[in-house]
Formats: sequence, structure tokens, C-alpha cells
Amino acid sequence: MPRLFGTDGVRGIANDDLGVELAVALGRAGATVLARRSGRRPRLLLGRDTRRSGPLLECAFAAGAMSVGADVLTLGVATTPSVAYLVRVLDVDAGVVISASHNPAPYNGIKFFSHDGFKLPDALEDEIAALVAEGRVPAGSPVGELFDRQGELGRYLDRVAGLAGDLSGLRIVMDCANGAAYALGPAALRRAGARVEAIAASPDGLNINDGCGSQHPEALQREVVARGADLGLAFDGDGDRLIAVDETGAVVDGDGLLAVLACDLLGRDELAGRTVVGTVMSNFGLELCLRAHGARLLRTRVGDRYVLEEMRRGGYVLGGEPSGHIILLRHHTTGDGLVTAAALTALLVRTGRRLSELARVLPRLPQRLVNVRVRDAHAAEGHPEIVRAVAEAEAALGPRGRVVVRPSGTEPVVRVMVEAEDADLVEATVRELAARVAGALGALEGLGAGSA
Repeated sequence: MPRLFGTDGVRGIANDDLGVELAVALGRAGATVLARRSGRRPRLLLGRDTRRSGPLLECAFAAGAMSVGADVLTLGVATTPSVAYLVRVLDVDAGVVISASHNPAPYNGIKFFSHDGFKLPDALEDEIAALVAEGRVPAGSPVGELFDRQGELGRYLDRVAGLAGDLSGLRIVMDCANGAAYALGPAALRRAGARVEAIAASPDGLNINDGCGSQHPEALQREVVARGADLGLAFDGDGDRLIAVDETGAVVDGDGLLAVLACDLLGRDELAGRTVVGTVMSNFGLELCLRAHGARLLRTRVGDRYVLEEMRRGGYVLGGEPSGHIILLRHHTTGDGLVTAAALTALLVRTGRRLSELARVLPRLPQRLVNVRVRDAHAAEGHPEIVRAVAEAEAALGPRGRVVVRPSGTEPVVRVMVEAEDADLVEATVRELAARVAGALGALEGLGAGSA
């Protein structure tokens, strides 16, 4: 039986496989498990993104938690990282975010943060899932209370602005993905003195991530050039990813941001262990960049939770993914698009250099990612035909090429990535490999490029 929790909480189509009943059950189970561990009446902090289904699931989750005696503090629309930060500031037992991050509007999700601002460990998620599966409804429990705490978001804004410092004179175009950062993003950097012009900042419940945000920076690229801005910043639907655009309109993805931030930390002798934690999807050029500066890239499985686990295990301070999940562990317990934006803009002001100049440190190798939509993505793991296809592709690419085939942790797709020095070879190999994956598993639709 598949695990209820994926790599980033419980995900599904809102009002379908992620319906009111499941949200109520997660509220009950989550509050019950947390009460057992804390030994007191639990207090949960609850935020959501801008999806139309958000208020529906928010009310259902809150009702479930309150039905077993938990108090629920609501933030309304809030980024995932702002909830993780305020969990510690407000000294509550857990944070809960209703969001499906970068996924389209029909999806939604429910994810938990523990009292210390980190995502729940697998064992606690499994304990919650077991209670959901049992389906027992406690009788005669005291009823918890509901509190509006939207005003507390000002503390998070102060934190981000403080990290950015004085950004006076910096002109930024910000793509808010019509998501949770649509108000917080511009407000935070304006508070630091930047001139911020926001696009994709008019959410209607259905347009989140729709042709905008970190997965679709094309409009931002045009606007940065047209408006003569110093840079562009693009978030995803829940604000934990950042993709930047330099003053020429060129995209600087998560690998580029890691290279820029790592080189700055190395120059100030502040990169712990001279190590950056990335994933198997990180571009080989990042390895070359770090190696040239006497540092190393340590790779993990795909997923920011695995990056974070390795960072905590080794005492490292910088990690992330090409998709723009950047973790600056000295500043936050989770990936935060706004904290990354603050660090990046502060660096630009401090050095007086352009982002295009700083990003040249990354000698990027051609890399291509294709998503194959299938009924059962996890069937790709260990499938003999796919194992054979990967081995043949790796042999053809040689030692300077890489192949990754993996099921997504958040969508019903298999991600096929190929990387090598020859761009034509990369394109031909990824198409052939994706076609063989589709043939082996039965693709539901045509192949499409995408992000991890």
C-alpha cells in the first residue's frame, strides 16, 4: 500500500483524493499525535496558499484538530517558509501548510512542520498516517479554539528585510506566481528599501503557477529587460523556491544560485566543511565550479527534505536543488524563496556586482529533463526494461555524461534527465530514453519538458 505522505506532505486533487474527509482526519490525527508527544493541549499554526480549494481544506483541517482539543492559529494566505519560521517565534507545537507548491491549481496538499520549524520525520508522519487509516473518532473530547493570527506575518517580514539589509536603489521585478508570496514577497523587499515591481500578483484561486512563477520565468525575463531592472525574482506557489533572472534576461536557476552563494561564502570562509549539498539532478557544472574553488558537491536523493537531512547530519550550511529550493541553514530551517532573495540581493549590493557577472562562475553542462506522465510512476523503480535502457544510455554517454530516471514525489510522472558535454547527444538520448520509459509503463499523454 503506498505511503500516505510523500516527499512533501500529503498531495492530491483537491475535493477528490484529497477531500474534506481526509483533511478532517489529518487534523484529528496530527493533533492527537502531537498532544501525545508534547503532553499538553496542542497549538497548531495554519497557513495556506491562494488555491480556491485552500479555504475548504483549511476549515476541514482546523475542524478536525479542534475536535480533539487542539487550538488552531490561522495565518490565512502565507508562504510555507513563513509558517515554518513563525512556529518557533510563536512557540506552537506544529505548523501546517495547505499548499501543493509548484503544482497546478486543481492540486492541493497538507504538510506539517514540528515545533522547531523542521519538517516532520518519517516516523511521525507514519504515526499520523496510521491513525488516519484506523478512522477512529474520539468521543467526548474537549473542543479547541480558533484564533486569527494574520498580523504575526509582520514578524516574518521584519526577519527577511533584516537579512537583506539596505537595498535602496535596487530595482527588482518580482514574479509572485499568483501564489502565497503575492503580498509577502514585494512587501519584504520594499521594507528593505528596494524598488519592487510585481507581476503575477493577482491571484484568483485558479491562476496559481499558471504560465508564471519559478517554472515559467519567460514573462519575467521579458519584463526585466523591458523595465531596465537590476534583476528578476520568481517564486513558486508556496514561496519556498526562487529562480532569478539577471539584468540581461538570462535565467539563473537553483544550481546557479548555489554557485553564486557558495563562492561568496567561500570568499568569507563561511562555507562549513567547504561543502554544498545538492541532489542527483544538480548540474555537473556545479561540481566543477566548487572543485575549482577547493570545495565539493555532496549529492542526495531528489527532495529538499533529503538535502536538509544531509546538511544537518554533516553540519553544512548551504544546499538546494536546480528547481530553486535553496536552504540557508544559518538563516532558516527550510528552503525559503524570500530568504534566498534577501541573501542574493544583499550580496549584489555589498559587492556592487551584476548578477550576470557573478553567475559566470558556473560552467553549465547541457542538461535536459523530460517528464513522462504515467499511471504508476513508482513502477519505474527496478523495471527491467528501464534498467536496461538506462545502462545503454550511460554507456553511450561515457564518463562525462549522467542519466537519472526517477518517479516524482509529488506528481504522477517519471522524470528523465540526461546531461553531457554534447547538447545534440543530450537531446537525442533523453528523447530515446523517455520514449522507452513511456513504452515500458504506458504513457498517459505526450512527453513534456519540466522541472524536478
